[in-house]
Amino acid sequence: MIASLPFPEISPEIFTLNLGGFSFALRWYALAYIVGILIAWRLVVAALRRPTLWPDNTPIMEPARVEDLLTWSILGVVLGGRLGYVFFYASDYYFSHPSEILFVWQGGMSFHGGFLGVVVAAWIYATRNGIARLSLGDVIAMSAPVGLLLGRLANFINAELWGHPSDVPWAVIFPGTDAQYCLGPVGLVGDGLCARHPSQLYEAGLEGLLLGGILIYLVFKRDWLKIPGQTMGLFFAGYGTARFFVEFFRQADAIYITPDNPLGYALRFGDWGVSKGQLLSLPMIAVGLGFIFWARHHAKKKYV
Repeated sequence: MIASLPFPEISPEIFTLNLGGFSFALRWYALAYIVGILIAWRLVVAALRRPTLWPDNTPIMEPARVEDLLTWSILGVVLGGRLGYVFFYASDYYFSHPSEILFVWQGGMSFHGGFLGVVVAAWIYATRNGIARLSLGDVIAMSAPVGLLLGRLANFINAELWGHPSDVPWAVIFPGTDAQYCLGPVGLVGDGLCARHPSQLYEAGLEGLLLGGILIYLVFKRDWLKIPGQTMGLFFAGYGTARFFVEFFRQADAIYITPDNPLGYALRFGDWGVSKGQLLSLPMIAVGLGFIFWARHHAKKKYV
């Protein structure tokens, strides 16, 4: 029998209140969003309070204005994340059931969609308020991995977005009928249970902890905000690379899995293929590297 880890007994709901026939539950996933946004807010404020971090030693806006930006960002995350899931992952279903598109309480959010939503919201906010767009993008990018870290930990607690069946010693036996279905002998443990890669924790470590640590170090210790665009570029490229790598271990979305495509490739090349998450990550890597190159080239010309 292979080694494996049992799933920890943590309820997705922190607590539930019953008031007048209505039930309100605070879930770890919702708390991850709330805490992630609050920490990101404080990181942005901390950067704005240090003029020496910015081009010409001048912050792009007053710290008090971050609250307005926060409202725009929340709208961008929620609307973009939901619409991204609808269009990127389940368009056939939601085009047949359009009334359910905004039923966010039923689940279904896309990081790539939420990312695009924040980009659009920040761009509009910066344009309307005369704020340098690239520098605003940089400081948002620096703070974003905190939310990714907490969100992926919440995914793990919710026992969702798990990985492929695996024989590694840290493979986890996730609850649920779908998680317990192994296509072959890989991952099978005693009593016919299926152990899988805890891919949510891989993403938390790479997209959140590692990428976030690098960005915060570069911003506060290496003056990366002085070259507008390069911090944002590194976030794009770093997230895209981390997500592309983790997709090799992460179970594909059920809508892509068929009897002749058991690994759920969105694009196939014979016996090999790439997932939907990998396809969406490749443009992020390209755009990120382009931003870094452009930002450094532009800064070099400016000071020659």
